[in-house]
Amino acid sequence: MKAKIRNRKFRRQKGQAFVEYVILIAVIALAALFVLANFSDRLRDMITGITVTLGGEADSSADKKSIDIVQELDKEGM
Repeated sequence: MKAKIRNRKFRRQKGQAFVEYVILIAVIALAALFVLANFSDRLRDMITGITVTLGGEADSSADKKSIDIVQELDKEGM
């Protein structure tokens, strides 16, 4: 009888750990989306600067803001 009680407790802890991992992954994903949404223009400027420094050419989208690019995608479609 004690073995059954222990087994149930172990299963509950195992399921609880799974839910905790799912919540942790969701929080990390939301944080990553927040960072990308708020810093996408700055990141694109940095990548463009690195590309130009290494001898490449700046892309035409380097002068646009992220919101403008998304609006163009909405109009034209992907």
